[in-house]
Amino acid sequence: MLELYFSRPDTLDRIRSSWIIEPIEKYINWLTQQKYSWRSVSRRVPILLSFGEFARCHDAAWVKDLPAYIEPFVEDWLKEHAGPRKLKRHLRKAADCVRNPIRQMLSVVLPDCPGFSRRHKLENPFATLAPDFFVFLRQDKGLSEGSLLAYSHHLRAFARYLQSIGLDDLRSISPPVLSAFVTSYKQQVAWASVRNQCGVLRVFFRYLYSQRLLDRDLSGTVQHPVAYRLSGIPRCLGWEDVRRMLQAVDTRSPVGKRDYAMLLLLITYGLRGCEVAALTLDDLDWRNERLRIPERKAGHSTAYPLSPLVGQAILDYLRQGRPETSDRRIFFRSQAPRSAITAGALSSRVAHYLGKAGIKVHRPGAHTLRHTCVQRLVDQDFSLKIIGDYIGHRSPSSTEIYSKIAVEKLREVACGDGEEIL
Repeated sequence: MLELYFSRPDTLDRIRSSWIIEPIEKYINWLTQQKYSWRSVSRRVPILLSFGEFARCHDAAWVKDLPAYIEPFVEDWLKEHAGPRKLKRHLRKAADCVRNPIRQMLSVVLPDCPGFSRRHKLENPFATLAPDFFVFLRQDKGLSEGSLLAYSHHLRAFARYLQSIGLDDLRSISPPVLSAFVTSYKQQVAWASVRNQCGVLRVFFRYLYSQRLLDRDLSGTVQHPVAYRLSGIPRCLGWEDVRRMLQAVDTRSPVGKRDYAMLLLLITYGLRGCEVAALTLDDLDWRNERLRIPERKAGHSTAYPLSPLVGQAILDYLRQGRPETSDRRIFFRSQAPRSAITAGALSSRVAHYLGKAGIKVHRPGAHTLRHTCVQRLVDQDFSLKIIGDYIGHRSPSSTEIYSKIAVEKLREVACGDGEEIL
């Protein structure tokens, strides 16, 4: 397999002389199966060779020992190759370019190695005191895996703060410490993140008190930022902007066919990005012209009439854009590895086409189109109950967040005397 990517005999000899040649060859076979480009493979191998030599010089004797040397190697590599880069984001990107191929190779050759940590791993930083907290969140509160990851993220931030101030025992925590943490956290993140962090802490301390792990309930002492209901401006588009965004998609390419179908699903049905990303071939009922959305956020499923325009776009992608795979998901990455597209990647594609069409909107993404769909229904005088049922809301109060401004009515007021409306 090496001969597919390297032709010079001295290069092949140098690669085969590495003590980790077996993992490297196994990794290259995997990259080939995943249809990685020649350039991607040829860039990864030199990094892996340098990593193997670094680990050997630091007394690594077995492949299972390699995970412990990842971060030391990355630090050493940055010192030697990073150059005059000053910004943290540039250093972080350079480190990822080195770290990711190594992590990926180890995930292929050592999938069960205890020393190999994966990203997005659910972690309870307070497992010693409250080992069953995430069991409680999953079983009693019914939270999704995505919500559990968010809880883990916020609790890790809180644990890092406690470690920085030298507070090791959570039983010794006091309201001033919580207040100081929230004040410090406000200076690092956006308002929405502070609000979410405070919500997580309130749930966490309420749980600790209910389990008699703390002597008092500190949840009420976590003061979250003041929020005024319906105070923000909705991030929706005008219908002319929607047309411009769709026209910006080049449907001649496989990527364009995929993106066009995803955009139509978002704008037509007001779906969430995660719901479009999770669609499978089994959710399409071509005979009865139905589209099924299972396991929605509110815990139910929805069946829609399959729009001819949406159905044709999906069919066009399935025939001429979707890679050959046994996976039942509909939408896939355009580059290797050919895995199912994620909600984050889908949202990035929406932002890409909004930018390409010259449309400026606050926080562009998949939810922008969900707002737009709801606003369109509001402008057509549908009731909040009908709109909520259509987009999968359990409570009408949730729909109010998306429909708080009757844009067209306000335009009529601005352009005329507004007496008929008033």
